[in-house]
Amino acid sequence: MGILYIVATPIGNLDDITIRAVRILLTVDAIVCEDTRKTGLLLKIIRDKYAEMCSDNDMYNRLMHYTHAQTKNYHQKLISYYEQNEMQRIPGIMNALKNGLSIALVSDGGTPTISDPGFKLVREAIKEGIRVESIPGPTSAISALVSSGLPTDKFLFLGYPPRKAGHRKTFFENIKHSQKYIKATRILFEAPHKLVKTLEEMREVFGDMEIVIGRELTKVHEEIRRETISSALEHFTKKEPRGEIVILFSEK
Repeated sequence: MGILYIVATPIGNLDDITIRAVRILLTVDAIVCEDTRKTGLLLKIIRDKYAEMCSDNDMYNRLMHYTHAQTKNYHQKLISYYEQNEMQRIPGIMNALKNGLSIALVSDGGTPTISDPGFKLVREAIKEGIRVESIPGPTSAISALVSSGLPTDKFLFLGYPPRKAGHRKTFFENIKHSQKYIKATRILFEAPHKLVKTLEEMREVFGDMEIVIGRELTKVHEEIRRETISSALEHFTKKEPRGEIVILFSEK
């Protein structure tokens, strides 16, 4: 049996990749990823910056194959895996693992399976007795939490709000109701083009409470705003939000 590695990669600043993650990505037989182009770019950077970690020519040659689209092995080594093709990919990946190949699962950035595809593959691997190893590293939810100034002793990660307006309102009402029983900082993800609408709906349910918004964490244009929902709406209505968004709030 092979090993399935869940490898966290940088959410922005590429220097945040761990030494262990680099070593795994250099030596696995295949990498399962959301976007082969983005992962290929990351691997090229690894080749250029961390080639000195390669202890022998064979390992260096393996790395070269991972990071050059022109080589025959490139498309065999990088396997696209995203929400729309997840169920079709799992049987082939499982077959490779059962035949002794080692495989790394990565996302476009951060820790795989956190509001990203992958948990179904992990579940299937566990079911079949295949070893699963987590290679920890960055995740925007925790990065936002520790710099938010909100309580960190207890937190509740809620992923993305539902897409439909009616379901979204019920979602926020359930969160408000749960605050009576669980005192914890709430953490949400949201797409930039949906941020204004989401904030408007949050204000309708929670009132004009204090929130924290983390945007483009670890990147050049990182922004952490600590303000009321109305102030955030005023800002993002005038300036269209871009990049990945994390919303945090905590009852007083």
